[in-house]
Amino acid sequence: MKGILTMSQKEVEGLKIISQVETNKITVTEAAELLEISQRQTYRILKKIKTEGSKGIIHKLRGKKSNRGYPEKFKGKIIGIYRKGYSDYGPTLFSEMLIKYHNISISDETLRRWLRENAITTSLRKKRPHRRKRERRSCFGELLQFDGSYHDWFEGRGAECCLINCVDDATGRVYLRFAISENTQDALLTMWEYVKKNGIPRSIYTDRFSVYKAEGELTDFGRAMTELNIETIFANSPQAKGRVERSNRTLQDRLIKALRREGISNIAEANKYLQKIFIAEYNKKFAVNPEAGDVHRSVEGYNLQQIFCYKTNRQVRNDFTINLAGGYIQLEKGASPLPRPKQSVTVSKWLNGEMYIYFNEQELNFTVLKSKPAKKGYKLYKVPKDHPWRKMNQKISDDKQRNFFRAAFG
Repeated sequence: MKGILTMSQKEVEGLKIISQVETNKITVTEAAELLEISQRQTYRILKKIKTEGSKGIIHKLRGKKSNRGYPEKFKGKIIGIYRKGYSDYGPTLFSEMLIKYHNISISDETLRRWLRENAITTSLRKKRPHRRKRERRSCFGELLQFDGSYHDWFEGRGAECCLINCVDDATGRVYLRFAISENTQDALLTMWEYVKKNGIPRSIYTDRFSVYKAEGELTDFGRAMTELNIETIFANSPQAKGRVERSNRTLQDRLIKALRREGISNIAEANKYLQKIFIAEYNKKFAVNPEAGDVHRSVEGYNLQQIFCYKTNRQVRNDFTINLAGGYIQLEKGASPLPRPKQSVTVSKWLNGEMYIYFNEQELNFTVLKSKPAKKGYKLYKVPKDHPWRKMNQKISDDKQRNFFRAAFG
């Protein structure tokens, strides 16, 4: 309607301040400080208000299209691409996909604004309670955060599984491996692959899951870390492992979409894709502190196959057999001397299924028995009728009988 001005709250407040300059209540310098603009700009606004009236404070580009803006047709094209193939992507990841697959470069903030203008909501991070931020370690390999993330990684194309995530605390570099679950074998195998690739880290940070921590004794994972002289630190809460938890959240967005684009729907293909492409691309984008020193220790002198395995101690029976998982194993004579009965041997089962038995670090020969071994060397002794033991028992029985009748009949 003619004669009606639409002003923002900031412009209304600015008009009040300028009016006080015109009535000499405040100086131009004071007005510039209140408006948080330069004195020169303040003089320009005063001049416009004198010539144009109150509307002089309104910016001249109000309601006009920016000279640097994108054409509406181009905006419509981008929104169409988003709705057709990227409807669950965030603006940042969508911006990367436009560059990679469509050769179009647009900032993520511009895309976020366009999506909201078209009533397309993008995920907003929820407010979280403030926690004191722990500073990163200074060197690559000083602390490794280790965690498993259960998720529908294949979006129904395959079974749900677990992504085991190793994140270096200093650099944010990751090593990833898919597994059926966060079990001992896959945790050992993932750590073995990490050590072969990067070396032995100084310490590892895990949760208190039974794979890593048990009451009263070491788990196989904990024992392997001890043999490699890796300090194990146990987190008291998920928030304590913030670095790896945030990495899991990012992976649950980006990795899922990457697997979808590649048409991957099983663990074997997913692990190949991680090793060949994804891990390197992810580290290139998200890793920090490239100048951080590497303090991983060398694997020379370690037999990793004998460390990353299952180990248990078993007591030798009188017939030189041991019991294992409900079955029986016969120890055989060989180059190494056999242990005596009631001494213990160490049974080592490698991740490839092979089994070895050691006594005093010497390997023993053995045979897996199909059934429980028969008792040998035992002969049942039958006491003869005229044995003194029998006569003594008979006398005791006769005395008891006489005492009973005396008590009963006097």
